[in-house]
Amino acid sequence: MAKSNFFTVAKLKSLPPGKHCDGQGLWLFKRKDGGAQWTFRFSLFGRQREMGLGSYPLLSLAEARKAAHDVRRIVANGDDPIKIKRRQRNHASAQEGRFHVLAYAAFEAHRSTLKHEGSDGMWFSPIKNHLLPHLGMMPVVKIDQHDIKQALSRGWETSPVTAKKALSRLKVILSYAIAEGFDVNLGIIDQARILLGAPRHTVTHIAALDWAEASAFYQSLGELAPAELALRMLMLTGVRSDAVNNMRLEQITKDIWTVPVEHVKGRKGFTKPFRVPLSNEVLRVIDLARAIEQNGHLFPNSRGGPLNKMSMRNYMVERGLEARPHGFRSTLRTWLSERTECAREVAEACLGHFAVNDVEDAYNRADYLERRKPYLADWASYLIGGGCKNATD
Repeated sequence: MAKSNFFTVAKLKSLPPGKHCDGQGLWLFKRKDGGAQWTFRFSLFGRQREMGLGSYPLLSLAEARKAAHDVRRIVANGDDPIKIKRRQRNHASAQEGRFHVLAYAAFEAHRSTLKHEGSDGMWFSPIKNHLLPHLGMMPVVKIDQHDIKQALSRGWETSPVTAKKALSRLKVILSYAIAEGFDVNLGIIDQARILLGAPRHTVTHIAALDWAEASAFYQSLGELAPAELALRMLMLTGVRSDAVNNMRLEQITKDIWTVPVEHVKGRKGFTKPFRVPLSNEVLRVIDLARAIEQNGHLFPNSRGGPLNKMSMRNYMVERGLEARPHGFRSTLRTWLSERTECAREVAEACLGHFAVNDVEDAYNRADYLERRKPYLADWASYLIGGGCKNATD
């Protein structure tokens, strides 16, 4: 290794392109275009590291030696100068450290765990609607519990479910900021929750049709229009609207409908295709839908694509009903509880609800397909006005 203080000012100017050592870890990398960069090499915890100090001649030889001396002292204390420099840069950079920049960066880092990788906007919308208007331009290190309270106060009263989601997303963003080296205290989230208090707004659940009225409604549906056939499928199977809207012929194998992962509610990596047993009435509805099928879509829109997500809802609104399509899941679940002896885990499986946590899911792989069949067949029989073998008096 070259001796310490190998360079002179005159020698620096005559150095050829390449890497040259001044000693004790200080190097100069000279480029072919005439530019040059000071770097410092060091070893910490058994790892060889290299960090930039600045460009030459903006950073003179004397200044580079002083900078190397300062870094050398940091390493001697067992600290990583690269991490310290990163934190200092983040804190000094108003643009890099602003909340809106970190919010989008955290979303990009997190999106692989989200359904559709967050492309539907559902994960980011609480951030966009509740947090960015108030906190977006603030440096993340300056945000405190009072700022969070001010941002969420209105939503905490008018739309508490969404506001709580915003608070949950905020924790993800602040955790990401900490990982990036920003001096952020996660405790401000709990402090903000205390300041916000309990929401006084009553949460309104999606209106559902009473199971006693479901049969009459089902029998009133037509057998030609996509929205009405889709509603039949929705009521019969208890799945979510997204799955019905995007139902395709190739998803059906005999009397089983396999709903693809992308149309099963849940986070990416924690979901799997959902098998739905098809009763005779469901198969009849599928046969009716074949007459209007376009491009593989059983319930097409006017352009041959999947049914618009508002079509079934709009139909029910036009009928003057307060109930909404998603409410039919509640209708089915209530009927199973009140009119059958269906076990809880099987009833929940009819709605696509399985293990309550990741550990249980890792061991219990059952989807209760065979046990679901008779109950969904009875539900179909009830809807069309027939008897129910497994129903109680």
